[in-house]
Amino acid sequence: MAKQANPAVEVQPDLFIERILSMEIARVTERAAVSAARLRGRGDEKAADQAAVDAMRRELNKLPISGTVRIGEGERDEAPMLFIGEEVGTKKGPLVDIAVDPLEGTTLCAKNMPGSIAVMAMAEGGTLLNAPDVYMDKIAIGPGYSKGLIDLDASPADNINALAKAKGVKPNEITALIMDRPRHAELIKATRATGASVALITDGDVAGVIDTTDPEETGIDIYLGIGGAPEGVLAAAALRCIGGQMQGRLILDTDEKRSRAAKMGVKDPNKKYDMSEMVRGDCLIAATGVTTGSMLRGVRFKGDRIFTHTVVMRSVTGTTRWIEAEHRQLEKFHL
Repeated sequence: MAKQANPAVEVQPDLFIERILSMEIARVTERAAVSAARLRGRGDEKAADQAAVDAMRRELNKLPISGTVRIGEGERDEAPMLFIGEEVGTKKGPLVDIAVDPLEGTTLCAKNMPGSIAVMAMAEGGTLLNAPDVYMDKIAIGPGYSKGLIDLDASPADNINALAKAKGVKPNEITALIMDRPRHAELIKATRATGASVALITDGDVAGVIDTTDPEETGIDIYLGIGGAPEGVLAAAALRCIGGQMQGRLILDTDEKRSRAAKMGVKDPNKKYDMSEMVRGDCLIAATGVTTGSMLRGVRFKGDRIFTHTVVMRSVTGTTRWIEAEHRQLEKFHL
């Protein structure tokens, strides 16, 4: 891990990551997921998001870290967001970068639809892409393919055909996941023209990118299209841990966006980032299901108990931990 912010803390970096970041961040996403799940199906996206944000901020501030939010839900301190540049933790531990999406899939949660999660990542200080809260064009596939197989600047046909050839199948056996947005009309048309199937999602592109890592289970081979930049960095962190390929480009289509990006150190507004440039150092990512999806089961309430389903992944070891937790001391959830 990066240098210690407090020299009085005598913890070996690898041991710190293993002991703290592997388990404690699971508690952070668990609390956020439970808080949001209390508002599932109520039709109030803002209330559900605020509940998740408040819980995540509260738990982050208990951790023995000196953390800075590099990827958040806004660039200024506008409650209830965890904003870019916000400092979290007890300030008595190592310097870490943090990326958060306290409630990915706010609409999914508000409508009690599948696939909403609470997700966050931690990385060595100074290693996460420091980007404004804008859109990002993305392409991603799972592990097991030669480097450079896909390219953000290639046509959908070229990418689909290359993936099909590498997989040893015909293009009509490939399924691409794309967000159902008007901006993707031509992309969807071009993808279908190859013979490939298109699976549309209304929200939740972090989980969508992760779905590409297990196509036999999820049925998803490739992710294409424009979504949020924060979700893009979180997805890149996940692929760094699980394996796969991803490229992204910030959509800086106004002077105001380019100015914001420049203030954060983005020198080339047209730069195409690969996964290792979005997440450069050792990182961990945790996600807890809010509503049941292809990857995680949603929060379940049963009498005086709460059940959560969480995945925690670490890049340097390639470790994936699946945590099924039963919580009995409900007061700790501040519900």
